[in-house]
Amino acid sequence: MHPQLQNEWQHRLIALLEQQPPDNDGAHDLSHLHRVWAVARQLLQHYPEADPVVVMAGSYLHDLVNLPKNHPQRQLASHWSAERARQLLADSGLTPAQLDNLAHAIEAHSYSAAIEPRTLEARIVQDADRMDALGPVGLARMFYVSGRMGRALAHPLDPLAEHRGLDDQAWAIDHIEVKLAKLPGMMQTEAGRALAERKLQWLLSFRDEFCQDWMAR
Repeated sequence: MHPQLQNEWQHRLIALLEQQPPDNDGAHDLSHLHRVWAVARQLLQHYPEADPVVVMAGSYLHDLVNLPKNHPQRQLASHWSAERARQLLADSGLTPAQLDNLAHAIEAHSYSAAIEPRTLEARIVQDADRMDALGPVGLARMFYVSGRMGRALAHPLDPLAEHRGLDDQAWAIDHIEVKLAKLPGMMQTEAGRALAERKLQWLLSFRDEFCQDWMAR
């Protein structure tokens, strides 16, 4: 994407976001959206055939409707986000095909919606969003969300779940094995998988050191 066009679209999308009702979820704030777009830009370098405008809009608008992870309608949030994005960009100059592509990319990004991405743009947006759950920032977001939901850091006697079942609804550190360790294998692009594997290794190293300190007596 030409730098001038990128800047114009970025300013437009941020302006739209600033007009939305405030959301106090620090794990899904504007900083998260900037990071998703930053990763998406990296992935776009490997896939120049993808539509960068659709990928950028998907990166910034995928959380327009953000429901807590334990909300009974959580799996519908990405569908509502997609519909809201269509409305916001109806007069933006995007073609009907681009709007369809964008709506699908937003709807398919969601882990809980379990929608298979059909387009390259949707695969890139999904990978970029899930990448923010890995590495140091992903770790911080994991503990932030767990704290908001009242989960303890780790099981007091068996943090690595060697003699019990994993339960990330009770113990935050369990979430690494329950979900985050699976993300690299779920990445939709080869470039995304390679980056996710590196970020996961950092996360696993942290977990092992954390558990050693947790069990120090």
